[in-house]
Amino acid sequence: MAESESSISGFGWFLAGLGVGALVGVLYAPKSGAETRNDIAAGASEARDKANVLAQQGKERAADLAAQAQAHAQALTEQGKQQVGEYVDKGKEYYEKGRSQFNEYVEKGKGIVQEQQDKVAAAIDAGKDAYTTTTSDSHS
Repeated sequence: MAESESSISGFGWFLAGLGVGALVGVLYAPKSGAETRNDIAAGASEARDKANVLAQQGKERAADLAAQAQAHAQALTEQGKQQVGEYVDKGKEYYEKGRSQFNEYVEKGKGIVQEQQDKVAAAIDAGKDAYTTTTSDSHS
């Protein structure tokens, strides 16, 4: 904090010295007051013109950077859309693969159930036949 205050104080003294130097320069200038005022006005005009040029260059640079940023953002957006599309396609592919496997297993399951039903029906028929045979043999 003390270092910051001393640098501010040093900067203040620098500005004060600059002002005193400018005043002494004006007082001891070899030109007349009117010439000095004209020189100061011309210098101020040049400074204003240079500031305007620099401001225009800054605006142009900012516009260029904004255009570059927009183009980069659009490229990233397109890249993101492309990746999302690829992931959606991959998801659809996995969904279809899973669905076909599921249907395949359902059909296998139906076949197994039908096979078991046929075996049970055959066993029932065999049991009925055996019962009929046994009961008709014992009555004879």
